[in-house]
Amino acid sequence: MSENLRVLITVKTYPLPSVKYQELVCTAGVLPDGSLVRLYPINYRNLPYFQWFSKYQWVNVVVERNSRDPRPESFRPIPNAPIHSLGPPLGTNNNWEERKSVVLAKGVQTMCDLKSLPQNQCSLGIIRPRSVSDFTIEKTGRLWNSRIEALLRQQCLFGPDRKPLEKIPYKFSYSFICEDPECKGHKMMIEDWEIGELYRNMRIKFRNEETAVQKVKEKFYAQICARDKDTHFFVGTVLKHGTWVILGAFWPKKEQ
Repeated sequence: MSENLRVLITVKTYPLPSVKYQELVCTAGVLPDGSLVRLYPINYRNLPYFQWFSKYQWVNVVVERNSRDPRPESFRPIPNAPIHSLGPPLGTNNNWEERKSVVLAKGVQTMCDLKSLPQNQCSLGIIRPRSVSDFTIEKTGRLWNSRIEALLRQQCLFGPDRKPLEKIPYKFSYSFICEDPECKGHKMMIEDWEIGELYRNMRIKFRNEETAVQKVKEKFYAQICARDKDTHFFVGTVLKHGTWVILGAFWPKKEQ
């Protein structure tokens, strides 16, 4: 059974190739009452341009439950049903006041608590790290796996024109301690679309990969996790493995 949802978009993950859907973006957001939802799958880059949406923009989307996804926050957008944007994105005036009124309406959790739950009970959350100790940059392969590479070549030869999808040859992770008093630390990969796009843009601008990854660290560690920032992470599970990853950051200034 389908239903209409009004969702404030908060995160979009970097696109991943898909045998069934060409490519996928995991999108998450907040309902008007502060509940978290996941919209998946969305082939975002191939949506008509008028259906594109930004972070912190309200959208109206027709969805249904996905019988193959047991995560309670997950909804599948109905194919071919337009996604309607509802006004401009919420701004950052008064230290992100409009955004905080929705995003933090139900408070935050600890990463330790979230990891103790099976993903069929909880698979999305917002956490406030007590401290972020490191931002790790690790090299990965430059190509998708062999099955995906074969699919991409086939699409280029026989399918309609597709936008190139570059694999980012680095993995970025945060190491942090959550607010659980017994926390021994977490290291979690970041899958935010913005981190991939920042890397690509900086590599093009400076024509140097090492400079590009340092610019990423400056933004996502030195700026987003600065001492004067009230840093939060949007976190969610990967369906296949049940592991938790960081989907995005929320970082207004600290207040007295």
